[in-house]
Amino acid sequence: MSAIRNSHAALARPLIIGIAGGTGSGKTTIARQIERALPEGVCACVDHDAYYRDLAHLPASERALTNFDHPDSLENELLIAHLNTLRAGGAIEKPVYDFASHTRSAETVTIAPRPVVVVEGILVLADADLRALFDVKIFVDTDADVRLMRRIRRDMQERGRSFEEIREQYFATVRPMHLAFVEPSQRHADLIIPEGGENRVAVDLVVQALLGRTDISDAD
Repeated sequence: MSAIRNSHAALARPLIIGIAGGTGSGKTTIARQIERALPEGVCACVDHDAYYRDLAHLPASERALTNFDHPDSLENELLIAHLNTLRAGGAIEKPVYDFASHTRSAETVTIAPRPVVVVEGILVLADADLRALFDVKIFVDTDADVRLMRRIRRDMQERGRSFEEIREQYFATVRPMHLAFVEPSQRHADLIIPEGGENRVAVDLVVQALLGRTDISDAD
């Protein structure tokens, strides 16, 4: 936890935490647990999924052919610009992505600067420029069968996809890209958390380390 306690960043500058891990590993759960455990108004969460590139310029039949598990499918340059804005004390307009149509909504979500900014996504540790902005880098390591079952449930319930579509995408891009980009990125992590949000001990240790920072404990 020394990466959190001994961050060289000035106290006035937000502490940016990157949380990576495979699909369904529990990244979002950990991000939300951290947000809820800290005093109100201390933490802002930014999901990498919101920064998928807008494919509105492509026919609908071609959009689904995109490899959404490759780093190039995400507009990292926009996310980097937004994190630099938050670091400088400004608010951002986070995109809203429609996973059914593979396009961005005209609406955005305003994210105000906070002492802690948590960025979560499968590929947040795979990009060197993005990774350089993180004061703390976390990788969530969850068994592949557990992750797959969670993904099937999510994609069917929240994204309107059939089991056949999920299975085809998993073998065509999800698994190969996990092995090529996501899994290797854990070597950049300061902390590896097994079993995601189920690992209450690890999450509690992260929260306690954050609360030990003067700028955060004084925020309430």
